[in-house]
Amino acid sequence: MSPVENKELHQKIEAGLQEIRPFLQSDGGDCEFVEITEDFIVRIELKGMCADCNMSATTVKGGIEETIKRHAPEVKGVEAISI
Repeated sequence: MSPVENKELHQKIEAGLQEIRPFLQSDGGDCEFVEITEDFIVRIELKGMCADCNMSATTVKGGIEETIKRHAPEVKGVEAISI
């Protein structure tokens, strides 16, 4: 089963996002899970204030990615995309 189709992995990713989401929302932002690639890269879309913040790269790598990896160690990285 590919990572794209792995329901358990999706649940772990969502659990990580639920943990970090209150911190993002306290600053007027949010993020949404978009997909996971075949090479275990999670793609998210930043919302609200996070979408235009000049610190968003730090937030993605230092906050969101680290939190997701604690829940889903098989994830290799997280990247923000625009939809």
